[in-house]
Amino acid sequence: MRGFLGLVGYYRKFVHNYGSIAAPLTTLLKKDGFSWNDEAAVAFGALKAAVTTTPILAMPDFSKMFIVECDASSHGFGAVLIQDGHPIAFFRRPVALRHRALAVYERELIGLVHAIRHWRPYL
Repeated sequence: MRGFLGLVGYYRKFVHNYGSIAAPLTTLLKKDGFSWNDEAAVAFGALKAAVTTTPILAMPDFSKMFIVECDASSHGFGAVLIQDGHPIAFFRRPVALRHRALAVYERELIGLVHAIRHWRPYL
């Protein structure tokens, strides 16, 4: 299991919501013991399908306009780089503890700044 998660983890930036999908499999690696269940089987199948099928991410065309869509919650920032309605890349980052008390629009602005810095070569 550790080897499979290592292989799939290498491609984690191409799998949307990788952390939440892989969570049941990473819990199998804890000291409590290895106990395979239906949730782990579903996660294994989803990760296997995500790695073995053609990715849904499109290749960027620098002659066209990019769109950045951003969202924030009390626990994380998320953004998608889009071109012609197809996702180019995903970005996700946890919210710092000092930013959790801010208003939602302020957290979204912070997330947008992080995403723009991250995708500066594209934009």
